[in-house]
Amino acid sequence: MTTSELLTLSATRLAEMIRAREVTSRDVVDAHIAWAQVVNPQLNAIVENRFDAARTEADAIDEQIAAGQDPGPFGGVPCTIKECFAFAGMPNSSGLVARRDIRPTADATAVARIRNAGAVPLGVTNISELCMWMETNNRVYGRTNNPYNPAHIVGGSSGGEGAIIGSGASPFGLGSDIGGSIRMPAFFNGVFGHKPTGGLVPGTGQFPIAEGAALRYLTTGPLARRAEDLWPLLNLLRGPDGEDAGCIEWELGDPDNVDLSSLRILNVPDNGKQGVAESLRLAQQRVAAHLESLGATSETKRYPALADSFAIWSSMLGDAESPSSFRTNLQRPRLRDLWAQTALWLARNSEHTIPALILGLVENLGDLAPARKRAAIEAGLELRETIERDLGDNGIMLYPSYVRPAPKHVQPLLPPLTFSWVYTAILNVLELPVTQVPLGLDHQGLPVGVQVAARRGNDHLTIAVAQELERAFGGWVPPWTVSEHQVG
Repeated sequence: MTTSELLTLSATRLAEMIRAREVTSRDVVDAHIAWAQVVNPQLNAIVENRFDAARTEADAIDEQIAAGQDPGPFGGVPCTIKECFAFAGMPNSSGLVARRDIRPTADATAVARIRNAGAVPLGVTNISELCMWMETNNRVYGRTNNPYNPAHIVGGSSGGEGAIIGSGASPFGLGSDIGGSIRMPAFFNGVFGHKPTGGLVPGTGQFPIAEGAALRYLTTGPLARRAEDLWPLLNLLRGPDGEDAGCIEWELGDPDNVDLSSLRILNVPDNGKQGVAESLRLAQQRVAAHLESLGATSETKRYPALADSFAIWSSMLGDAESPSSFRTNLQRPRLRDLWAQTALWLARNSEHTIPALILGLVENLGDLAPARKRAAIEAGLELRETIERDLGDNGIMLYPSYVRPAPKHVQPLLPPLTFSWVYTAILNVLELPVTQVPLGLDHQGLPVGVQVAARRGNDHLTIAVAQELERAFGGWVPPWTVSEHQVG
């Protein structure tokens, strides 16, 4: 098998081949390392590698297999880990200069579960500062670039994961998501990403960590170049660990048992406030039409409350966490410290990015209007109840991932894009499971896609739909074939 073929297969298929001794783990790991060394200088996605350790682990797995031992479900398959997760011996700064020397001695729960399954991490990947902006950039590692066009963003905060997986240099990776931080990177980089039902996967060992009800808004989940990896990875990651108080046991179905002809589709074209690019609108329509061709029923649906997505998300998240929690994590608890850093930023000498400074300055503004905040929270709870009632046990919701394919660097800070990330964020506080599905490329060669959501606990429905859409539309498009796959 050629190196380029190894760079396109799912982690599930690679694991099967390694177990059957059709290929060695060392061959697979070496192929991905070699490609990472080619693409990463331009991408800046892997911010610290462990290539030598990965080769040693791959050799050990090959020896296990030769001795007739079980290497685990992902035995010998390379992967990557978002830098905000504790990973013994690796950096865990979360993009904060004050944490640049932090190196944990133990793995986060999700990292430990992946490694115990035999996967071989190649390194840790870039994030936005404190994981709270949609462009992956910080003062520790710098900015990450899109594998389809380096002038464009990769999303955040799991942007390094999205970029390295989208490039073909990693079959899957671990991300986290409190406002779209799995789904936007998956969307902008043309791969699959799954935000689980709130509370399904423990977030123990990542920094920053949420608190209170926000533990269910902050979710940990997989990004992958192939849809068939999402379900086994989710089953590997899910379940209480005895430490994350927001994590509970959910009884899930099975994607293999989903009758797609019985699905009910709620096709929600936009949020009524921010318009969506034609390429995304048409792609979503193609999805609805395809599922209808299989026998599913579909209706176009609008929810007026989605126009207030920012107020709902920020109010529900702010209500769940302690006052000034972001400023505390930023290690700038006083407003005067933030103003001083803002002045330094203007002089190009701050330790922080401008999104982090802005968020710190406005963090508690919602508390100045408690009645409005309470109304937004009540609207969010009512919206969750309404959507879940409309979805029922066999319903999915199609919803745009963003307002356009990956914009150029810095553009999301400027109107009209400033608050467009609410297309993903609103689904965090609703706690719904959501799978981000790639649907080819637009006329510029940038990925298009759609979010597929379901009621809480129905992760198997969204993943079953993702698998079908990959069969129908092709899924991830390797960037080196981009000229062959542009869709007009």
